[in-house]
Amino acid sequence: MERVAVNPVTWSVEMGFNQGEVITGHTRTLYCSGQTAMGADGTPQHEGDMAAQVALSLDNLEAVLAAADMSLANLVRLNVYTTDVDLLFQHYGVLASRLGAAQVAPTTTMLGVTRLAIPGQMIELEGTAVA
Repeated sequence: MERVAVNPVTWSVEMGFNQGEVITGHTRTLYCSGQTAMGADGTPQHEGDMAAQVALSLDNLEAVLAAADMSLANLVRLNVYTTDVDLLFQHYGVLASRLGAAQVAPTTTMLGVTRLAIPGQMIELEGTAVA
């Protein structure tokens, strides 16, 4: 797979995402359902703790990727849904550092929502990955 960043402006790169990416040579595409801070048994975790919810949501996203023999490095699209955009930005480093460590800057959209499907959840990560 080859990735070519498309950034007619560069401010987004400093925030950890590309404006667009051209992906060629891939053979598999994985569409990941939204991942939240749910334990393996399906119980919500870390109510009221945005940083911990971001970390566990990422762990859960990575588990889906790993089950498909992929990693964060394969992400080409990341949708971030949050019930509190301002609070998420205070803890955005948790997300940005994990993506940076994977040397990936997927196209990203962040949306503030009234609530997520499970009460108490503050962030949901939905990804698309290619290999």
